[in-house]
Amino acid sequence: MRHGDHNRKFGRRKGPRRAFLKSLSRNLVLHGRIKTTEARAKELRPLVEKLLTKARRATLANRRALISQLGDARVAGKLIKTAESYKERAGGYLRITKMGPRKGDAALMAVIEFVK
Repeated sequence: MRHGDHNRKFGRRKGPRRAFLKSLSRNLVLHGRIKTTEARAKELRPLVEKLLTKARRATLANRRALISQLGDARVAGKLIKTAESYKERAGGYLRITKMGPRKGDAALMAVIEFVK
C-alpha cells in the first residue's frame, strides 16, 4: 500500500524531480521571489521553510546539510543570512500569491516570496 504518497510528480521520475525542486529552491533563495505555477509553489514552500528553519541555527552540521541540500555554499550562506531576520518568527516564512492563468496553456500562476 502507498499510504501518504501524495507528492506532486510533475511528470518526472524521482531524480529529475528532486533536481527540479532543488533548482527552484536555489532560485527562490537567490532572488527572494519567483514566479512559477501554483502547483510548483505549493510543493516548494514546505521544502524551503524546512531549510530556513535549519538555517536559523547555523551550526556547522546544519550549514553542511544546507550545502548538501542546496548544492552550493554561496546559496546556503545567503539562506543563513536571510534566516537572521526570522529569529523571532515561529514559521510561515513564505507567501504564495495567486495570479491569473498563463496565456499559453492556462496554467494557474503564482508568486512565491519571503515574508518581510
